[in-house]
Amino acid sequence: MFVRLSAAIAALSLMSGAAMAQAAKPTDPQIAHIAYTAGVIDITAAKQAISKASNKDVKAFAQDMVRDHEAVNKQALDLVKKLNVTPQDNDTSKTLSKQASDKLAELAKLSGPAYDKAYVANEVAYHKAVNSALETQLIPSATNAELKGLLQTGLKIFQGHQQHAEHVAANLK
Repeated sequence: MFVRLSAAIAALSLMSGAAMAQAAKPTDPQIAHIAYTAGVIDITAAKQAISKASNKDVKAFAQDMVRDHEAVNKQALDLVKKLNVTPQDNDTSKTLSKQASDKLAELAKLSGPAYDKAYVANEVAYHKAVNSALETQLIPSATNAELKGLLQTGLKIFQGHQQHAEHVAANLK
């Protein structure tokens, strides 16, 4: 059976609960890398959807994801450059990247309405996971006010993405 939940949920869950209690809270350079990586993952998935989706609403949603995540990632890159901070790769961002690659390969095997439904279901799950991580771990752990502000702005945008994905998913049934 096709697993619709994003593998990223597991990776982002590493940042909460017992795993987070055992590890030090992420630093601002690590947070910047996690947030940027999450954006790149969604851009890559959306670009795949633009080429594979059969439903016009799914394609339009994917185009919105590319536009919005590229804009937020540009702001993030501008901020780290301004602050002279080098984003730091870490276990969470590495796990996110690996699991996203696996998910893209899984989605690539699908086509037509099956692809559309799987992509949108993944987007709902992915945005839920990212939004939860932003709210409960990344924003509270950020020490730089500008980084925290960018994460809060991103959260508002990504909450809108989750609602949009839920709407598209409901119309695909």
